[in-house]
Amino acid sequence: MEGRVTMKGLYFQQNSTNEEMTFLFQERENLPLTEDNFVKLQVKACALSQINTKLLTEMKMKKDFFPVGREIAGTVLDVGNKVSFFQPDDEVVGILPLDSEDPGLCEIVRVHEHYLVHKPEKVTWTEAAGTIRDGVRAYTALHYLSHLSPGKSVLIMDGASAFGTIAIQLAHHRGAKVISTACSLEDKQCLERLRPSIARVIDVSNGKVHVAESCLEETGGLGVDIVLDAGVRLYNKDDEPAVKLQLLPHKHDIITLLGVGGHWVTTEENLQLDPPDSHCLFLKGATVAFLNDEVWNLSNVQQGKYLCILKDVMEKLSTGIFRPQLDEPIPLYEAKVSMEVVQKNQGRKKQVVQF
Repeated sequence: MEGRVTMKGLYFQQNSTNEEMTFLFQERENLPLTEDNFVKLQVKACALSQINTKLLTEMKMKKDFFPVGREIAGTVLDVGNKVSFFQPDDEVVGILPLDSEDPGLCEIVRVHEHYLVHKPEKVTWTEAAGTIRDGVRAYTALHYLSHLSPGKSVLIMDGASAFGTIAIQLAHHRGAKVISTACSLEDKQCLERLRPSIARVIDVSNGKVHVAESCLEETGGLGVDIVLDAGVRLYNKDDEPAVKLQLLPHKHDIITLLGVGGHWVTTEENLQLDPPDSHCLFLKGATVAFLNDEVWNLSNVQQGKYLCILKDVMEKLSTGIFRPQLDEPIPLYEAKVSMEVVQKNQGRKKQVVQF
């Protein structure tokens, strides 16, 4: 019987210090659909992203095993009695909520219909799953947090990353002048190949180029209107010896290169601003906003806006505005090893498991 069929799903277990995690496959039952507003999906592709264990702890989500994989695309197998947007055989894409009981890295999952949208016919499974989360992040940063409009200048740090590429493409589409940083020669070449072309690529790989000076030079001394960082240094280099941190701009650099009325969108959840930093931002009339990937997940009242973003991301993917940086698809049996790599240090291209 269908309810007794078992299949493998990927989960993770945290150790006692919450610093490391173990990924493992577990057998799980293909449970019948019982919830009225839920949809049962046959997963065709699932993208891999780093898991924010700190957020799970703060949300008091205590489990022995947490499901892995949330960015999914697949075919509808069955729908609950109250589902109004979907029917069997529909092709859909979405992001499983933080409290999902089902791992996206499994053949069949159940998900509330309000976390899904239809997948355009011309978009592949891997493209849909591999773009949906970065698309939501880019929309949140540039549309909701910084109110991007035509003619604005935007600095996107680490633009050759999977997220950075989508953010650059969205900024270009909205008519912005885009500046980006590159962390290696390969990244620099990748950014220079983008079309439409970027106004300026700042190579920070040797640690000698000053980001603030380059941005002020590019904007005629006015500063940039919007900064989207990929992390910042809060202290002096001597206090942060890691090589990767040396490639990040100092918070004072970001404040210096911001223009009057500028918006700084940061991914640094522990950003510390001293009184002189705040005073400088005050003099510029500038704002700081925090890019929280899960902000839509944590607020049910914003569900309508969230679905609009998901639909827009898919529309831009189908029309070629979004061209994601995807790695070669990997099979499910390699998901455990790939997830371990992603969790330690997210790769340049998006990893997608294809079923």
